[in-house]
Amino acid sequence: MKTLVVPTDFSSVSVNALNYAVDMAQAINAGLVLLHVYNVPVSFTEAPVAPVTSVSLEEVKRSSMERLEELKKNLIILTSGKIQIYSESRLGEPIEELEAICKSLDPMAVIMGSHGTTGFERMIMGSTTLNAIKHIKCPVIVIPPGTTYNGIRKIGLACDFENVVQSTPVEYIKNIVKEFGADLYVLNVQDKMNAETDESEPPTMDAVYLDSMLEEVRPNYVQLTGKNVVESITSFAENNNLDLVMVIPKKHRFIDSLFHKSQSKELITHAHIPIVSIHE
Repeated sequence: MKTLVVPTDFSSVSVNALNYAVDMAQAINAGLVLLHVYNVPVSFTEAPVAPVTSVSLEEVKRSSMERLEELKKNLIILTSGKIQIYSESRLGEPIEELEAICKSLDPMAVIMGSHGTTGFERMIMGSTTLNAIKHIKCPVIVIPPGTTYNGIRKIGLACDFENVVQSTPVEYIKNIVKEFGADLYVLNVQDKMNAETDESEPPTMDAVYLDSMLEEVRPNYVQLTGKNVVESITSFAENNNLDLVMVIPKKHRFIDSLFHKSQSKELITHAHIPIVSIHE
């Protein structure tokens, strides 16, 4: 059975990502695994000895399990029991536990929010999501705030046509395109100053190899120009109603740019376009 893992801290941004995951799971008949990771409570005091007033570990554990169970019950009612929903509450560090559960389940994807609207949510979710993208080997779908699932009909693939044979996860790309019956757009960006004006220039060997590997899903190739890769791809995705944009973090630094404090980060947030990070 296809499985989607959804980490949650019960914040608004993680609830939004969960709603997206629920709708996707119903569309593709996948199961959901809800994951909440809690930490050991820490009490700060200036006194050398002080009474223990912080919440105990058992209380945190019980609260985590109760909130997850309540969330699970509500989702079962919402979906009329049409999808299988599991929940796990774990003690530890979020990325380590998420990585462990992914190794165990080999899910189709992890679905999580990019960052929240409050300062605290931006700090916590932004950091956790970026670390997940960097360290977790299974695909991670990042859902911007306010984004809802409306089907997956158009998928973009950001590609620089370098070392495509060794570094492009072709099978996953083909599987995800076929799963949703979507159109695939391979997006390449060249600097305006360096872009060739001669449209008859023959394709590179890497481009030829990629076309051969993706032949069965009939990709469309789009040449974009601009100094900012993130902005160029996001602008095309927004103007052409793409539903997902796939990126390969080790090939190009699209994801790093996305989460830095920059105009690019704000642009992708306002565009409400989910990003799928897939490793080589």
